[in-house]
Amino acid sequence: MMRLRRRMLAVSFAATGVLLTAVPAHAADLYVEVDPSTVQAGGQVGIEASCNDNMLPAVVESAAFGTVTVQPQNGKLVGSAMVPPETPADTYRVQLTCPDGRTTATRLNVVAGTIPSRGPATGFGGSAEEGRGLTLLTGGIAAVIAGAVVGVSAHRRRTTATGRTGR
Repeated sequence: MMRLRRRMLAVSFAATGVLLTAVPAHAADLYVEVDPSTVQAGGQVGIEASCNDNMLPAVVESAAFGTVTVQPQNGKLVGSAMVPPETPADTYRVQLTCPDGRTTATRLNVVAGTIPSRGPATGFGGSAEEGRGLTLLTGGIAAVIAGAVVGVSAHRRRTTATGRTGR
């Protein structure tokens, strides 16, 4: 039982180490992203960007939505853009131009706007997305089982250390 507890403890420390040593998504000081990267014509995209110091606004341009000024917020540049409903389906270049003249670009995929034939797939939180509910349920059950094993082993160790038999 002690080996099991040590193994579980080692796995916990390893998982914590992986989370603490994760590299930030953007190591470079110059980038531009659109979210989502694929949008229906008539939809809206969020823009996140970074220039050298992110203290001044910058300009993002695309044939998909025109020109947008991204503003400093929480150490990065953010904004949003509406893709007009008449925008043809295609892949569009999205270019960031920083105040110092540096540029970078990404791509935005625009798909034809369609009218849904049924209502939106609403549901209970994460389970609305197909496949996520089972993953969340399995992870929850595994966490409960691991907690029960640790609790039972701690209780047995206490009763053995005090000399009681637990009757």
